[in-house]
Amino acid sequence: MKELDLKATTDILNSIMEFELAGVVRYTHYSLMVTGPYRTPIVDFFKAQATESLLHAQQAGEILTGLEGHPSQRIAPIEESYKHSVRDILEESLNHEKKALTLYKQLLETVEDSSVYLEEFARTMIGQEEMHNIEIKKMLRDFS
Repeated sequence: MKELDLKATTDILNSIMEFELAGVVRYTHYSLMVTGPYRTPIVDFFKAQATESLLHAQQAGEILTGLEGHPSQRIAPIEESYKHSVRDILEESLNHEKKALTLYKQLLETVEDSSVYLEEFARTMIGQEEMHNIEIKKMLRDFS
């Protein structure tokens, strides 16, 4: 196994934390903006996404501090389109999830062959983010 690049790993974990915390704000905002006849299940979906984003940020932070890194208190920039139809919100969510997937793939590339635990963490998170992408794409199918 190669030696873990601690600086690169902690930098990516900080980016993940910041991005996931931005997801908490993003999904909470979306849950407040949904209107219409299908509001309740969509609000529940976004609230669950916000909760999961917080959990992901906490998991990344725990690993980061375990590696003697210092967690950032920032959140990633949150783009606001000011479009709040369910379709627009779901499309923005899909873009957010794709970016999260990219971050976890970067983590995997950085830790590959240097830490079994970090590889498994990254792979698990990639799987979860891929599932979110699939779920949102399925939700978007009914919009034409």
